[in-house]
Amino acid sequence: MDELLGRRVPYSAQAEQAVVGAMLIDPKCVPDVLEKLKPDEFYIKLNRDIYETIYAMFAYGQTIDPVTVLAQMRVRGVYQDNCESYMADIMRVTPTAANVLEYAAIVRDRALLRRLGEAADEINTLVYEDAGEAEAKLEAAERKIYALRQGRTVGGLTPVAQVVQNVFDEMNEAASSGSKIPGVPTGFPDLDRTILGLNPSELILVAGRPGMGKTAIALNMALHVGLNEHKTVAIFSLEMSREQLTTRLLSRAALVPLQNLLTGQLDERQWRSVTDAAQSLSTTDIRIDDNPTLTVSDMNAQCRRVPNLGLVVIDYLQLMQSAGSGHSWSNESRTQAVSDISRMLKIMAKELDVPVVCASQLSRANESRQDKRPMLSDLRESGSIEQDADVVIGLYRDGYYNKEVENPTLAEAIVLKNRKGMTGTIELSWLGEYTSFTSVERRRDDDY
Repeated sequence: MDELLGRRVPYSAQAEQAVVGAMLIDPKCVPDVLEKLKPDEFYIKLNRDIYETIYAMFAYGQTIDPVTVLAQMRVRGVYQDNCESYMADIMRVTPTAANVLEYAAIVRDRALLRRLGEAADEINTLVYEDAGEAEAKLEAAERKIYALRQGRTVGGLTPVAQVVQNVFDEMNEAASSGSKIPGVPTGFPDLDRTILGLNPSELILVAGRPGMGKTAIALNMALHVGLNEHKTVAIFSLEMSREQLTTRLLSRAALVPLQNLLTGQLDERQWRSVTDAAQSLSTTDIRIDDNPTLTVSDMNAQCRRVPNLGLVVIDYLQLMQSAGSGHSWSNESRTQAVSDISRMLKIMAKELDVPVVCASQLSRANESRQDKRPMLSDLRESGSIEQDADVVIGLYRDGYYNKEVENPTLAEAIVLKNRKGMTGTIELSWLGEYTSFTSVERRRDDDY
């Protein structure tokens, strides 16, 4: 198509050859190059085949030199009659391996230009199609451009060999990090051991009856990620205002009762604690949107523009609107709408490649049972919610129902579903005066 239109496809044969030649001349540069380039960023097929072979050999810890690479190309079925002479030529014309990262930058730049051109053609085709609303087309266009910014493509079949290499890369990264969990810590060690932290592309539902602490535990996670992991946290509050949420965050960070903050009745020590907490909170990149009419598309569009995004928190699912919806619902249509929203939230988590924590209401079904602990079937207007979620955590406090219990502060985070395997109950302490949770073994004055 480009040739027919008289357009030259953006690529640099010299840069591609120089990258491959440098890796064959000096295998010590291979790890640095692999961090910068993916095999599909090469335009010339033979260069891509050689690079992909080196990529796989490095992932599996094999020795890399011209002889072993040629042998592996035969094994992989990509060997051609001219491979040996071609590799000898590019090694001869490559001036030095010292500038390999500059060559790699050129290859990557040309690949980005090609993908941008492809996306522009697809968007152009989309615009002139009769079917579909303008808003939906804008959303699709934004998704394509965002995928380019993230270095990903939208859709398409990926060879399992490439996926295996990605998995090996993730395993090596996890092994070298020294962390016992692959995801972002929640701030609750026992919960982390069960769900392995908050992982990219996961939809994590925190479910409970009103007043059980759904918002509180979600804010605990947001505060921990913002303070300790130094990641940007996006909070979408459809129920409370920015000021209400920030007051809760201050109460937890300062360990000053929420009532005191709301009334301004603070002693000198508490004022110092709140001032210190405010300064600490101000160093985080926690962002709050309290627009109650937001749709998933609105949230997704905002999050695409946020750098260093580490977590999205939504409070709460049943208050959300589907795109273009009104406020009046029959039970059947509302159930379908909530199911559609949960599906879109899962898609958003995958696209942004960050964990999405969403609070969700439970129905009154548990109120009629002797054991009022939540079950998956209690998810209000459940539809496909439990199918879309990777992790479902049900909150339960015996003290909420029975004031005479021996330990009214004891709370349970019940992992009802976990795609990574383990389920079970994690005990937490409910700090009612701070509307917050903490680990049972952790004292209230511990650091985060």
